Amino acid sequence: MSPAFNGVLILNKPAGWTSHDVVAKVRGLLREKQIGHLGTLDPLATGVLPLAVGNATRLIEFASYPKEYVTTCLLGTTTDSCDVTGKVLSVKETMGLSVEKIRAATEKLRELTEQVPPMVSALKKDGQKLYELARQGVEVERKPRPIRIEAVEILDVSAPRVTFRVACSAGTYVRVLCQTLGEGLGVGGCMESLERGRVGPFLLSQAITLEEIKKRVEEGNLSGMLLPASRLVDHLPQVQVGPKLLEGLCQGQSIRVEEGHPGLYRVLNAHGRLSVVAEVVGGLLRPKKVFGMEGLD
Repeated sequence: MSPAFNGVLILNKPAGWTSHDVVAKVRGLLREKQIGHLGTLDPLATGVLPLAVGNATRLIEFASYPKEYVTTCLLGTTTDSCDVTGKVLSVKETMGLSVEKIRAATEKLRELTEQVPPMVSALKKDGQKLYELARQGVEVERKPRPIRIEAVEILDVSAPRVTFRVACSAGTYVRVLCQTLGEGLGVGGCMESLERGRVGPFLLSQAITLEEIKKRVEEGNLSGMLLPASRLVDHLPQVQVGPKLLEGLCQGQSIRVEEGHPGLYRVLNAHGRLSVVAEVVGGLLRPKKVFGMEGLD
């Protein structure tokens, strides 16, 4: 495989694999060291896991997208991880819950604006991952973090289970939503299954499996498997500057701009390829990631 192998691979993650395991497997299949993922999926979860390959890894920091999931919450069971893989902390009867009450509580999730991250997560405290501390029986204080619930669609209610689709901001823990739902109904709850259907512009219908990747590599048929790396910043407003100014940006120079709101921009060359990701600060366009005059597809 060429070392200049760049792009975005939309993977359908299988259940039972960590996101780290998937990245390691694809590194081996593609013989490419530079691979990173856009948003961790729990081992229990399946669905869209976009992978940045080669130079695309340099754009991961700009690719914080809203996401969409389908999940089934098991009401009446509370665990230490907020999903069915964790240690059961309590079990309560759910027979008294009506379909109407469950639906109302599920729809109320739309009103959430913050969330306390679970201990069993990859977030870090003083350089150590929370799930590592949790394994040691240590629990630390976690501050609520802002989240945004864009939509909740109830798909099925068959107590003690409720299945719903949720569109939410990056950083939202769906298993904590399941716990919150159970708490709101007074019986507790945890996540039983999870499928991610969308990460920003990347859809489950675009995703391929590990088996398909292996088959394509064996056949030498990699055509169309990768999306252009620049797709990771398509959501940023674009700027096109003249050759001399672009050359200055590519050399690390800032250029003054008369207009432009503060924030990130993608700077394209004359051929429409991504040359620079830059930031407008104090009337200056400052380069943050440079891909050169020739640019990146």
